[in-house]
Amino acid sequence: MDIDTQKQLNILIQLAEADKHFAQVERDMIMRIAQERNVSPEEVANLIRHPEPIESLATLSNDQKFEYLNSCIDLINSDHNIFESELIFAKSIAIKLGFKKTVVDYLIENKSTTPISALKISVLNEFI
Repeated sequence: MDIDTQKQLNILIQLAEADKHFAQVERDMIMRIAQERNVSPEEVANLIRHPEPIESLATLSNDQKFEYLNSCIDLINSDHNIFESELIFAKSIAIKLGFKKTVVDYLIENKSTTPISALKISVLNEFI
């Protein structure tokens, strides 16, 4: 598994566990992303059992930063329950990615009504 995929899956796993309930729909989403990137279920299971510290994310490209954050928002919305612990975690990830923490609220409020391309432009222009 490449380091970029490992970092992203690690973040999503920790986000899924932030509310102390790793929902099946969250697990399915993580497994789908892993499968798309040719990561074995065993590698994902190992990350779930042994999450890694979240290191600096500043070296990622803006596209990668948006992808990481967008996947966090998708995971938060996946079980149709938004928990404060998930928002806190997502905001800390947003900050590590170089965004203002208010980007999380913006994405949650606008994700279902705004095309992804427009969201990306707004996020990269207004929240860095």
